[in-house]
Amino acid sequence: MVSGAGTKRKMTEQGSKSGKSPLAQHHDQYSLDGLFLRYLRGQIRIFWARMGFITLVCLMLGSIVAPQVGITALLVAGIAEIVDGLCLRYAYQRMQAGESGQRFRRLTTVTAFLQGIAMCIGAAGPFWGALLLGPTSAPVFMDPLFTVGLLAGGAINAGLLLPYHRWATYVRLICYATAPILLLVVGAVNVDHMDFQLQLAGLLVLYGALLWYLIFVARSFAHSRSILLTQALQQQELEGAYQRLLDQQAEAKKLALVARHANDSILLVDKSGKVQWVNEAFTQITGYRFNEVLGHDPGTFLNHPDTDLQAIQAINDGRRDGRPFRVEILNKHKDGSGIWLETNQVPILDQDGGSMSYIAIERDITAAKQNAQHLEEARTAAEEGDRAKSDFLATMSHEIRTPMNGVIGMAQLLEETRLDAEQQLYADTILSSARTLLALINDILDLSKLDAGEITLNPCDFDLHRCFEETIRLLRAQAEIKGLELIFERDADVPQFLHGDDHRLRQILINLVGNAIKFTEKGRVKISLEAETDTDGSVLLTCAIADTGIGIATEMLTGIFERFSQADAAISRRFGGSGLGLAISRRLAEAMGGRIAVTSQLGAGSCFTIALPFETASGAQILPAVEAVGERPAVETANDRTEVEAVCKSDDTELDGMRVLVAEDNRVNRLLVQKFLKNAPIELEFAKDGAEAVDMAKRFAPDIILMDISMPVMDGLEATHIIRSSAHAQPVIIALTANAFDTDREACLAVGMNEFVTKPVNRNQLLQVLRDYSHPARSQRTG
Repeated sequence: MVSGAGTKRKMTEQGSKSGKSPLAQHHDQYSLDGLFLRYLRGQIRIFWARMGFITLVCLMLGSIVAPQVGITALLVAGIAEIVDGLCLRYAYQRMQAGESGQRFRRLTTVTAFLQGIAMCIGAAGPFWGALLLGPTSAPVFMDPLFTVGLLAGGAINAGLLLPYHRWATYVRLICYATAPILLLVVGAVNVDHMDFQLQLAGLLVLYGALLWYLIFVARSFAHSRSILLTQALQQQELEGAYQRLLDQQAEAKKLALVARHANDSILLVDKSGKVQWVNEAFTQITGYRFNEVLGHDPGTFLNHPDTDLQAIQAINDGRRDGRPFRVEILNKHKDGSGIWLETNQVPILDQDGGSMSYIAIERDITAAKQNAQHLEEARTAAEEGDRAKSDFLATMSHEIRTPMNGVIGMAQLLEETRLDAEQQLYADTILSSARTLLALINDILDLSKLDAGEITLNPCDFDLHRCFEETIRLLRAQAEIKGLELIFERDADVPQFLHGDDHRLRQILINLVGNAIKFTEKGRVKISLEAETDTDGSVLLTCAIADTGIGIATEMLTGIFERFSQADAAISRRFGGSGLGLAISRRLAEAMGGRIAVTSQLGAGSCFTIALPFETASGAQILPAVEAVGERPAVETANDRTEVEAVCKSDDTELDGMRVLVAEDNRVNRLLVQKFLKNAPIELEFAKDGAEAVDMAKRFAPDIILMDISMPVMDGLEATHIIRSSAHAQPVIIALTANAFDTDREACLAVGMNEFVTKPVNRNQLLQVLRDYSHPARSQRTG
């Protein structure tokens, strides 16, 4: 037999040791498989007790009725019990291995039926024993009390197992209920009618009591199950609450440790703004101890005389609105020194949502503020340095270009005189040296503009094929002098017309191809042009410039694009150059959205690759490539002189009678302009400063004024502004200046000048400018 309460208690204890939640334990215990496992364990545990009970009953039956009756009953009941026990053990082992109990519930139902039949056979031993012993003994053993009592005990025991294995209980009870009725019917021939009725009535009463007992057992089990489920739910809720409490306590301990040992100052402030708690970092930052600030408003002892009132107001507003806020504020250390704090304050709300207190986390940012101030001072100093550098470069540009204008101009005029071979050599040397110096000045100015971000791009539609061909034509003479082969290869699918800054593209090409020619002693320089066109009309232009020159060492490649950088000092001494060309080219490529890369092998040549993005031309007419007036070469060749003489002869009618006023404070430059224009049919006057230029503009009424910018008494900008503000006829005003920055050009055009020409200027340029503006000048004077 199995005790229900004991089984429940045992299952609860086992479940509590499994580590599962109480609800999971309850589910495991009261599921079909869980109840079946409990049935198996209980039946296996009392197997030997049942065998002992069966043996004892059979011995009693054998001693009272007959030994052969007891032995037979023992064999039948014992075999049935052993079969049932073996099946129970097998089922238990398989379920422990993880199998489902459905198959084993059916098997154990069959063995329970066999056990019930065997129990009935054993309990009916007095009846079938009397039959075996003969009719003389039958009246002695036909009393059913022994049989009914034994079967009733079995029914009671089976009823206890009803919640755990319902079908096994049902088949046992059917057997136990059927056997007494059969015996009563069989034995009715030996009793009178009244005795049969009394025995049948007694059985029915017994069956009713057993049925009531079974109902009670089922209801008690269901009630106990409900109570245990409620307890499991409560226990699980309690365990969850306890675990949450433990987690909160652990978190509170961690937070307390963090707050206590944090490097930032932490304050707890109540609703009235009084300090409730501070950590040790607060004392280290401010110098005030906990007992000195407890119960006080922090502002009363921390506010500095120079504390920003807006910062204090922001703190008060944040606390009044009950919202988190962050403020940087100047506070006062206990020793009186100022400290900058970054305070982050967050409200702590009670259960009803009312603000209870504030947590203020404050970080000392004094060093950061000082660093920021130093950085600001350094930035201001850097800006001042940039301005000073720009001013210096502008001044040096003016001061260098002004005498350079005289040197180059006079050297050109010198070449026009009768010179012997030695004198011609001297004149050519002067012009060559001046040309080199001017190129260096232009490179330095270009690099300065790139550093300052003052280089502007002027995109337009241009002829890409012509751009490359004309640039290479300019450099071919240098290659031929050194006996180099200059090759240009262009893919067939390279578009002819693009939109972009072709002037900057020419500048990059001249630098890179010129470098390749300069550093190549023999062999060739090859320019390869490719293009990739996207569906959106953008074109990625790739140009590779490969030479067979001296090459670059691998360790030098990373710094080759730095300013004033060459592979080594020996190369600078051997080939010359300032080391600015590649730096300028890279900056220009980056400004245009592209890049320059280089691969090289020492002694085997180099390959520079340019990748630049352009747009497809809009389809407008492409104008001939004409360089800006201020960017034209300053050195005049013999062919140029021939062209100028031809121009002067052919354009006498255009320049005839033109009045030109030259405002120039430098005597050499005035002399140079006078010599350049001595054969031109114009009226020429000079002004030594801006004030004199204003006066001459009224008296002389010039068609064109060549206006210098930097002059004493009054500069060219102010003089132009006064002339443009006057009511008399307006001349064409052309800036002829040594100032070469884009800002200078913009300033000149802003005050009303018509053109901007930088020094040094050659005769060809000057005459071309006069020709370009001869018609506008005459029309203005006529108007």
